[in-house]
Amino acid sequence: MKKLVPAKSASACIDEKIKELSCEPGGGSWRGKMLAKVREIIHQADPEIVEEWKWMGTPVWSHGGIVCTGETYKKVVKMTFAKGAALKDPSGLFNSSLEGNVRRAIDIHEGDKVDKAALKELIRAAVALNLQGHSVKGNKPKPRRASSKRAG
Repeated sequence: MKKLVPAKSASACIDEKIKELSCEPGGGSWRGKMLAKVREIIHQADPEIVEEWKWMGTPVWSHGGIVCTGETYKKVVKMTFAKGAALKDPSGLFNSSLEGNVRRAIDIHEGDKVDKAALKELIRAAVALNLQGHSVKGNKPKPRRASSKRAG
C-alpha cells in the first residue's frame, strides 16, 4: 500500500522560493530579500492573511479573496493587487498596470526603498474591500424562483 506524502504548505513553498532567489549568483539575490521584506510587511499589516501558492509558483496573499501576488522577474519584484483599481493610493505606490480596469501593481526594482507605512495602508484597504464584498453578499436575500404554475 502506498503512503501518502503530504503536500508542501504554501508558506513552505514561499520560504523555498525566497531562499532560492536569495542565493542566486550574478547579483540577483536582491529579489529574494525584497520578496521576504514585502512578505513581512504584508503579515504586519494583516496577521490573518493567508498564504497560497498558485499558478505554478506564484506567492499569493489572501483574506476574503486575493489581496495581492508577489511575482519575481529578472529586474523587478512585482506586487499585483487583484482589485487595485478600486483602491485609493494617496502615496502613489502603484506604478505598473495602471491602464487596467481591475488590477494595479507595484514594480520594485533593485535599490528601491519600500514605504512600509503606505504599503501597510494599501494592504489593509485591499483586505477591507474584500471583506466588504463578502458582507454585502451575505446580507442579500436569495432571489425567488418564478413559479411555473399559472393562476387559474
